[in-house]
Amino acid sequence: MNSTLSTHDLVAILKAAGETTRLRILALLSGGEFNVKDLTRILGQSQPRVSRHLKLLAAAGLVERYQEGSWVFFRVRDDHAGQVIRGIIADALDVDDELLARDRQRAEAIRAERDAAAQAYFRDNAAEWDRIRALHVPEAVVTGAMREIMGPERLDLLVDLGTGTGHVLEVFAPQAKSAVGIDMNRQMLAYARTRMDRLGLSHVQLRQGDLFNVPLPEASADAVVLHQVLHFLDDPAPAIDEAARLLRPGGRLLIVDFASHDLEELRETFAHRRLGFSSEQMAKWLEDAGLVLADDRQLAADQAASGECLTVCLWGGVKFAAPAQAETAAPVTSQTSEEMTVELRE
Repeated sequence: MNSTLSTHDLVAILKAAGETTRLRILALLSGGEFNVKDLTRILGQSQPRVSRHLKLLAAAGLVERYQEGSWVFFRVRDDHAGQVIRGIIADALDVDDELLARDRQRAEAIRAERDAAAQAYFRDNAAEWDRIRALHVPEAVVTGAMREIMGPERLDLLVDLGTGTGHVLEVFAPQAKSAVGIDMNRQMLAYARTRMDRLGLSHVQLRQGDLFNVPLPEASADAVVLHQVLHFLDDPAPAIDEAARLLRPGGRLLIVDFASHDLEELRETFAHRRLGFSSEQMAKWLEDAGLVLADDRQLAADQAASGECLTVCLWGGVKFAAPAQAETAAPVTSQTSEEMTVELRE
C-alpha cells in the first residue's frame, strides 16, 4: 500500500473534512461504528442533512457504509486516507473542545443503550447456552487451544464466520491489524458490537451477512475461524469452501466444533442440524476445499451427572498455492481424548 498521497488526493480529503459537521462525524466514526439514526441524535441535526454529509464523505473515500437489514452503518475507512484522518483527529483536535466533548457524551449514552439491550438478549438466552457449556470443557481451555493452533504471528486480516457474541474476535484482536465478524443474527451482532465498543477494539468490524457468500475479496484473509458454527448447517461443506476462498495462500482455517455424539436433545432443543463430526469427515471437507489438515485436537470432558458429555474438537487447515506444496505439508498433530482430557469439577 502506498504510504503517501498525491497533492490532488490530499486536497480532496481536506476539503471533504473541512466543514464542522463533517469533522464531527469523522471524529465519531474514528472511534467506532454508528448508523444514521445514531448520528442524527448525537449531532442534533435532521436525517437528510446528516445523510448528505455522509454521502460527501463516502464519495471522498473517507468513510464506508454497509447494510445491516434496514439499517446502514458507517465507519472511517481502514485504508491510507482513513489513517490520515484518524491521525489528524488524534493529534490535532482539542479533546476538550466543547462541541466534540458533547458529541462524545451523547455517543456514550447511545452505547449504554446498546449495551442494555444486548445484555437483556444475553440474559434471555444465557440459561440455554449454559446448559450446553456444562456438557464440555471450560471455554478457557478451548480458547487456550485455539491460541496454540493459530500461533502468535501477526495477522493483517482475521475473519470470524458466524461470530455470534464476538468471543473469537476478542481472543484474536490483539494480533490482528483488522478483523471482521460475519453473522446473520442482528441481535447477536448488536451484542458483539457492544462488546467491541466496551473493549475499545475500533479495528474490528461487524457485518450482517451470509457465511456462504461473504462480501470480502478472494484470498484476502490470513486466518478464518468457524467457531461452533458448522453443527447448525445441513451441509457444512459450502461454508468450508467459502472460508477457503477467503484465505490467501498459506492462510489458516480454524474450525472448532463437537466430535460425533448421540445427544438428540441438541437437535430438538437447540436446532443443531448435525450431531458433531469425525476427523475423517473434516479432513475430507478440507481437502475438497483445497486445504490440508495440519492440526487435529480433541478436548474431552468427564461425564456430567446426567452421564452426558461432549468432546470439543479443533481442526486447523492450511491453504496451499499448488498441490505440490500440499504434498510437503507438515504432518497432522493429533492429540487423543486421553491426552487432552480435562476434568470438570462439580
